[in-house]
Amino acid sequence: MSEERTTKKQGEESSKGEMSFLEHLEILRWHIIRSSAAIVVFAIVAFVMKSFIFDVVILSPRMPDFWTNRMFEKLGDLIGSEAVKINQVPLKMQSIKIAGQFSTHIMVSIIAGFIIASPVVFYEFWRFIKPALYEKERKHAGGAVFFTSILFLMGILFGYYLIVPLSIHFLGTYQVSSEVENTINLRSYIGSVTSISLAAGVVFLIPIFSYFLSKVGILTPQFMKTYRRHAYVVMLLVSAIITPPDIFSQVMVCFPLVFLYEIGIFISRRVVKNREKAMEAM
Repeated sequence: MSEERTTKKQGEESSKGEMSFLEHLEILRWHIIRSSAAIVVFAIVAFVMKSFIFDVVILSPRMPDFWTNRMFEKLGDLIGSEAVKINQVPLKMQSIKIAGQFSTHIMVSIIAGFIIASPVVFYEFWRFIKPALYEKERKHAGGAVFFTSILFLMGILFGYYLIVPLSIHFLGTYQVSSEVENTINLRSYIGSVTSISLAAGVVFLIPIFSYFLSKVGILTPQFMKTYRRHAYVVMLLVSAIITPPDIFSQVMVCFPLVFLYEIGIFISRRVVKNREKAMEAM
């Protein structure tokens, strides 16, 4: 009886491994549906919490009492430099379309829903690709959802608390002429805040991308080492553009990006070595 059960189980696994393309699409569809449902639920919660989402979260980085702005003010007083102080005067905001604030409210709610539901989205994506991995690969990638979620949320917080205030200060106070006053469109402001935060979240996933791309042979540590200087130059340029004209702010933004890039090289090297050992053992 035990042999019959084993044979039956192997047959079922074999049949699962021979699923058609349409069957894979059907499974993917349900993962997307569940992820979308989680995003919609949290988007509704964010929509209801309008005052918190806008007054406390979205619009705060432009205010002098925002945590990052206060820290830069203290740093400026400590080193005796006014150039370090950022966002000491709140930006003037306006909405130029009659439905602008309502459509912005919906857009922000959806983005907030996605950020809050991101662990669920990552989990559903992991459930879809997990059956395609070998048992050994599943064990090595056991904490993929946890680490992906943590890195993504850390990146968003890094972008929100550091890059966003610096960008608001630079772009919001930049003038081509003293005759032109900056009155920022609400949609433009929110677009900058959300895009910078989400982009930082994606950048913090460099170690995860390095792992999976190295697994499938697309990325190698040698490639990352070869273009390391190019990557550093890009990081320095981005840091110089979005920060005040002082080296401290540039290093503070650039250092985490360099650190993540180096972690990506380390992870890629480990993956390639493990693959080479597995091939030698065969």
